[in-house]
Amino acid sequence: MRGVKNLISIFALMVVSQGFANSPEAVPGEYVLKVKKEVSLLKNWNAFEKALDVKVKRVIPHTDLIVVTSNNKMMMEPKVVTSQLLKNKSVLLAEPNFIYRVNRVPNDPDLSKLWGLINTGQVDSSKREGVSGADIGAQTAWDLETGREDLLVAVIDTGIDYNHNDLKNNIWFNLAEFNGKPGVDDDNNGFVDDIHGYDFSNRDGDPFDDQGHGTHCAGTIGAKGNDGAGIVGVAWNVKLMGVKFLGADGSGSLDGAVEAIKYATQMGAKIMSNSWGGGGYSEILKEVIKKAGDQGIVFTAAAGNHSANNDNSPSYPASYNLPNVISVAAVDNRGELAGFSCYGRKTVHVAAPGVNVYSSTPNNGYASWSGTSMATPHVTGVAALLLSQEPHLTPVEVRTRLVKTSKPMASLKGKTASNGLVNAYLALINEQAPPDPNDPENWTNTQALNISTEHPYQNNIEQSWIVEVPGANEIALFFEKFKTEARYDYVILTNRAGTVFGEFSGDIGERWSSVINGNYVKITFKTDGNVNNFGFEITKAAFR
Repeated sequence: MRGVKNLISIFALMVVSQGFANSPEAVPGEYVLKVKKEVSLLKNWNAFEKALDVKVKRVIPHTDLIVVTSNNKMMMEPKVVTSQLLKNKSVLLAEPNFIYRVNRVPNDPDLSKLWGLINTGQVDSSKREGVSGADIGAQTAWDLETGREDLLVAVIDTGIDYNHNDLKNNIWFNLAEFNGKPGVDDDNNGFVDDIHGYDFSNRDGDPFDDQGHGTHCAGTIGAKGNDGAGIVGVAWNVKLMGVKFLGADGSGSLDGAVEAIKYATQMGAKIMSNSWGGGGYSEILKEVIKKAGDQGIVFTAAAGNHSANNDNSPSYPASYNLPNVISVAAVDNRGELAGFSCYGRKTVHVAAPGVNVYSSTPNNGYASWSGTSMATPHVTGVAALLLSQEPHLTPVEVRTRLVKTSKPMASLKGKTASNGLVNAYLALINEQAPPDPNDPENWTNTQALNISTEHPYQNNIEQSWIVEVPGANEIALFFEKFKTEARYDYVILTNRAGTVFGEFSGDIGERWSSVINGNYVKITFKTDGNVNNFGFEITKAAFR
């Protein structure tokens, strides 16, 4: 979403390694051995295989090298296996059968602006410094997968500018209509001239984006990569279908949403990206999403932008309890849950970058927007990479993989089912991430604090508190309770230099703050003249 105020219409996102976190990628169970020359000339390998408990897979011609497969069915650290192999005097060298890959960093000139894909600590469009690694792991994921051209992603939104230079090469074509006659339903699917999708807002075959939101989402999902221009999407090579039911004002209706989902299902989409929400519970909408799931379609959905706990206050369609729905919260470039983002440890599955996200806009434009709308396409793109690599995964298997392999983040603990940020690389290799070293809960040093607002707090106030911990290099604060009027009454954390390290608003409950550099923290609380609420209590600081 361009902003976060229009809440009703748009919600502005094969195991190939040995399985050991610190081991280089290698063919599972395979080792390359350099053996004594007389061994390499053997015609019968039975005695050798028995002595080493291996199976000789092949001999590399004109060398003293052989490739073996370990017979040990247990998962053993490669260093252990190689050390055992080297105990045999016939083996001179033993190494895992390492995997090497092309380093697929694209040449798109605006890649550095995409902190959500590769976060090196660069500043975002609001000049806020990021935290290195607070991203979706795209750079390493691209060494494994960049997307398949036969995988169709439906962007159910305000349409797509299918002429955009960064999108046009990944836009889906309905060839029967493209090669057919204007005004004729050439493929007999019930829709006339639906070359790139369909417009259920204006009831015609042209899903061109007259609002901008859908084009922005489409760019994050699948802008063409390595083309020397503009940006790159999470999945470089998938096909994007424009399914428009939200009009120029950003709003649409239930009947349009239902028709859009049915159309995308009919036309063979594997993933539907849905950065919209509002209204109440609809059994009709739930049923059509369920039918899409029955056809094997993943349905990603924005959790919402009203800072609420979706476990208690559902937000639809993200909160439908269906196995194909993946609900997405938003984080900023420091890995913090965005102040506007909805959350829920049971009903919101993962988080993704959603603050100051740079992407395509109509007429070959680009802009930075914020919202769970911007987070959802990141997850759509990761799902597209995963299904490109493992096309037979079911929707529930995709969701389970994304939840299990998310990167733990302290600010997301208890806020999503995954407690973390979606990670494309870990999803592709199907490995869990190590614990978050920046989680203050894992630090050994703490200091008791008693910092609190009035309960309830007053309107039109600005209060400040100072926390200093001599000798500390980093500090984090623990909010025992936190509930303010979302987006209007908020807390700002700054260090001695005035750098902002966190802004908090809404009903965020119990949580640690972001990590603040230095031994000094200034806590500033600002309220407006309207609704007041509980406020907050800070009970301890962790430091290192």
